[in-house]
Amino acid sequence: MLTIKKTAELSSTELIEIMKQRVAVFVVEQNCPYQEVDDADFNDWHIILHEHEHIQAYARVIDKGDYVTFGRVLVAEPFRGGQGLGRQIVSAALEMIADNFTGRPIKIQAQAYLQKFYESFGFQATSAVYLEDDIPHLDMQKIN
Repeated sequence: MLTIKKTAELSSTELIEIMKQRVAVFVVEQNCPYQEVDDADFNDWHIILHEHEHIQAYARVIDKGDYVTFGRVLVAEPFRGGQGLGRQIVSAALEMIADNFTGRPIKIQAQAYLQKFYESFGFQATSAVYLEDDIPHLDMQKIN
């Protein structure tokens, strides 16, 4: 099931489950100590694919004013392996942005190994690869 909510609309249980999953993937699994929960979390959109109370995939959308971005894209470890959940969550994020932020550019910071994945959605690199929290990233913008 797909759920899309602003932070203020989430129950405390939903918010904690999201944060647990994000920390599990981006801090623990990637061995990357950084401030995972940030100020954007106060007023962003959360896109969640879930089965009952279990998060399968997740992304957050942030309104940056002159553009929109999404990130923290993840597929929970038990749900990886050819189910296409990464593609589904990115598609849901792009559809949500198209429905709510018509005509605004979409810019992302992608982990470099996912460049071709995001290119398949119409994104194009707009920077060279750089390190963010010791992980190679690049800036990308949706072209079509």
